[in-house]
Amino acid sequence: MAGLNVIDRSSDSVHVERVWRSEGGDARRMLSVANSNWELVIVHARGEVDVVIRGPETRTTLVQIPELEAALGIVFAHGTVMPHLPVGRLVDSAVRANASVRRVSLAGDSWELPTFESAEDLVGRLARDGLLRRDALVSEVAAGADDHGLTVRSVQRRVASSTGLTTGAIRQIERARHAAMLLQAQVPALDVVHRLGYYDQPHMARSLSRFIGRTATELQRQTDVPLSLLYKTSGWDCS
Repeated sequence: MAGLNVIDRSSDSVHVERVWRSEGGDARRMLSVANSNWELVIVHARGEVDVVIRGPETRTTLVQIPELEAALGIVFAHGTVMPHLPVGRLVDSAVRANASVRRVSLAGDSWELPTFESAEDLVGRLARDGLLRRDALVSEVAAGADDHGLTVRSVQRRVASSTGLTTGAIRQIERARHAAMLLQAQVPALDVVHRLGYYDQPHMARSLSRFIGRTATELQRQTDVPLSLLYKTSGWDCS
């Protein structure tokens, strides 16, 4: 990610969508784009540690970046929740957790802070102790399954309860993020429109403006203010 010095990877944990780290960079502002997942972020800056649980974001936000030493993020998969902290309360919001240089307090218990390589170890311990739970049906919906033996309304209720968002909102956000990735890779705008099922270029332009905060042209050239992490989740048919 230009100006942010970010590295990210996939995960073999059913609870985790992505893990990322940053060792600082020269950017002092970032455009945080819409994101349908929630995440736990650990920031090391000026000798102190700040741990934040950030909910899904339904809009773009211009964020000031401190002179950080390092940051780590664990992006949780759709269907994974913290029962003591419902995702619905976190949409377009965040809460801070008490933390020291080495540990963080979650639901009254103290946990060792993870590294980029050991993020899944913390996630596994949280799951075993009941601080993380997974709705397998929501995970299956996210992976593209459509045969659940339930009514559409029942599935939608499960998705909303687990993610804080409607199925339609998630699909719109994921489509816009995918479109942004394709445009950054210099795929022609009209090809992106057809590939992702937008009605036409104005339809895609409205989606990009709402969820990414950039036009197709802006995404295809370098800008002074970088975007937050973009990645494509599995499933969520965008057409």
